Amino acid sequence: MAADALEVGRVRANRFSLKMAWIIARRELADTVRDWRLVLPILVLVIGFPWLMNWTAEIVIDFVQRRDATLIGERLIPFLLMVVGFFPLSFSLIIALETFVGEKERRSIEPLLAMPITDLELYLGKTISATALPLAGSLLAICVYLTGLHLSIGYAPPLELLIQILALNVISAVVMVSGAVVVSSQTTSVRASNLLASFIIVPMALLIQGESIVMFWGNYGTLWIIAVGLLLVAVILVRMGVKTFNRESILGREIDELNLRRSGRVFRHHFVQAPGRLPEGYSQDRVARPLSRLLRWLGRVYRYDLPYLLRQNWIPVLVVVIALIGVSGLGWAYVSNFPLPQGTLTLEELSSQDFEALSNVSLLPSLTTWGILSHNIQALLLAALAAVVSLGVLAVLMLMLPIGVVAFLAGEMAWLGYNPLAFLAAFILPHGVLEIPAAIIATAFALRIGASITAPREGLTVGEGLLAAAADFFKVFVFLVVPLLLVAAFVEANITPQIVVWVYGG
Repeated sequence: MAADALEVGRVRANRFSLKMAWIIARRELADTVRDWRLVLPILVLVIGFPWLMNWTAEIVIDFVQRRDATLIGERLIPFLLMVVGFFPLSFSLIIALETFVGEKERRSIEPLLAMPITDLELYLGKTISATALPLAGSLLAICVYLTGLHLSIGYAPPLELLIQILALNVISAVVMVSGAVVVSSQTTSVRASNLLASFIIVPMALLIQGESIVMFWGNYGTLWIIAVGLLLVAVILVRMGVKTFNRESILGREIDELNLRRSGRVFRHHFVQAPGRLPEGYSQDRVARPLSRLLRWLGRVYRYDLPYLLRQNWIPVLVVVIALIGVSGLGWAYVSNFPLPQGTLTLEELSSQDFEALSNVSLLPSLTTWGILSHNIQALLLAALAAVVSLGVLAVLMLMLPIGVVAFLAGEMAWLGYNPLAFLAAFILPHGVLEIPAAIIATAFALRIGASITAPREGLTVGEGLLAAAADFFKVFVFLVVPLLLVAAFVEANITPQIVVWVYGG
């Protein structure tokens, strides 16, 4: 039956038709509306939750007005507006996770895959249906909340803020649904798709926390930046979903099995074997002596594997570099908001004893080669682990933080009358010329690990794609990043302090 469905499914339209996608969407919407277990919670969130937020807003505003802290109430109302709109959107994740794998478990997917439509029409139809009902509930909940506020306290949000929140809700829905549809099309059970949903929930929860900080800070212009960033993520996820969606693979996968031995073999294969096709001149003959085989393998790693992996991953490297340039400009710009008082720092008084004292600060690594090296390795490995649960976003953010601090300090030096280029050349350049490229490369490959969850390599499952990306990360990390970090740590511990003291004459 599955073979017949696939054979019929190959008869597809020559052009993409939005009408066919809408037919699929209407079918899915009709099934969703008939399921009271999905509709009832959405109605509760649309009607009951806005009323609860209205009641909360009235109590808080009355409380802060009696204590002359009206600013808190003014910032709280837009935040509650965002929360009211986001909660109904959470059901889009539940619906999207059921799109393909749910039908497969119910054995109703074969007739759907047998329809003479393109993969793009089927994918977009499912995505539209999973987005429409929760998004409509979100917009209705916002209307209920604003109507209640207007009737109770006469509040009306600024038009720009309202447009920002509506745009964020719409784009957030597309991001969650597109990611969940990819997960649903790549797993074999609803239980597995629900477990993998954490890779979508965690980044969105972090995003909501970031948006709340922006709102309470009152810098609403930043919401446009967040909206643009989310829009780019949505476009990437939709493109990945369309690229990786394949109806044959949905029927071909039977069960997701946690096989540690097989996972180890997959990881070892991608770690040991050359990525891509070896050029002519590389002998595949096995050498009898293990030491000779190891040396030949190491020679191939440095002559072919590492250059090949760096060339193939220039896009994530470029993404990380652009992010660091952006945060550097942001760190420099923030100097005008938080300038240090004149005379706070006197670099001329620095001495070798000051650097030795830094080794006793508990929050900083010891100023030794091993202390600096172990700290950098742990930070980059933690970033790679965080990339798995955040689609690579946390890995980039963890590197942006110290770079932003360095740019901020350079700006402060300029404010205090020092040459910022001389400051960077003395404090950062000696070891940073090796440490920063190593961190960029490690972060780029960590970003690729996160991206592999939603866009596995062709011919690989999600798990195999994740293992392949992890193998590439560790190959680059062990044979390129760690040696660069080792030399950089030695320079930072033994040479950089001497250069600083020499430049500033302490």
